[in-house]
Amino acid sequence: MKNKKITRSITQGLYVLTTSGGGCIVDAVSQISGGDNPLISVAVMKSNYTNELLHKNDKFALSILGMSEDGNLIKTFGLNSMRDINKYENIDMFEDAGVPIIKNSLGYMVCEIVDRIENDTHTLFIGKLIEADKFRDEEAMSYNYYQNHKDELVKATTEDGRTAWVCTICGYVYYGDTLPNDFKCPKCGVDKSLFERK
Repeated sequence: MKNKKITRSITQGLYVLTTSGGGCIVDAVSQISGGDNPLISVAVMKSNYTNELLHKNDKFALSILGMSEDGNLIKTFGLNSMRDINKYENIDMFEDAGVPIIKNSLGYMVCEIVDRIENDTHTLFIGKLIEADKFRDEEAMSYNYYQNHKDELVKATTEDGRTAWVCTICGYVYYGDTLPNDFKCPKCGVDKSLFERK
């Protein structure tokens, strides 16, 4: 494959997906039907703890992130696992339809899961929209904007004097002169071609 980074050109937003017990940053979200209760799909990586939770729970929420979003919110939900930290602890949240929502967002959608489609790396969760609200009018953050401004939004901490390889997808830092040929990011699963030397 010549350059898989071309997939970043697909227009999509950046969201915090939450469910009972956890949540993560997602970008692969689509409306796939209309009507009073449209269907919304979201793809979640199988290695992500939130994927495991979504197989146990029947609802999820998507909080829409704006252009002025605090990088700490992205860092908390994008670079950590609920297995290791309580992501909800220092975030202003409330509940709707029994699902935690990010209070400081552009708005949110709560969906009841109606289908799950498995593929090799992700599960596509399809939910029926059962609740939604809009808090403010502001341009939503796109995945492309996030990729182009990630260094400012999610500062990767590296140690002076050591060679660091930073995952361009999730920000994971690997220390070493070279990356092993078969190296995969332990956080998001991408291969070494998506790491940058710092």
